[in-house]
Amino acid sequence: MATHQSKAQKETVGRVMHEFKHGELKTSRGRKVKNPRQAIAIGLHEAGASEYESKEKNRQNLKRTKARERRGATGKDRSEDGSGREPTRSQLYEQAKRRNIPGRSTELQGPLLTTTACR
Repeated sequence: MATHQSKAQKETVGRVMHEFKHGELKTSRGRKVKNPRQAIAIGLHEAGASEYESKEKNRQNLKRTKARERRGATGKDRSEDGSGREPTRSQLYEQAKRRNIPGRSTELQGPLLTTTACR
């Protein structure tokens, strides 16, 4: 581990470990990270605090990570706002109500009743 970390680096490592604890941290291949040592390595890499990379590469990594955090494109951000998974039925109904979209059940009742009554 790096002996001296800036505040931004500490925050990034903390966010990555939070993602790991909640099962949201994924590798570059998209597989879930299960090993705590791998999570620490990913956190140090994203924070630009890896002792195995040059100072220039570490600066680039931190810059890239901070830009991703500003955009809200991290695993933690996706899980907190719920956009990482499909919306629930109640969320869809609320959205339809806000947009003044009539419910499907009342729309379909008319044609369904007429087709079943004709048979």
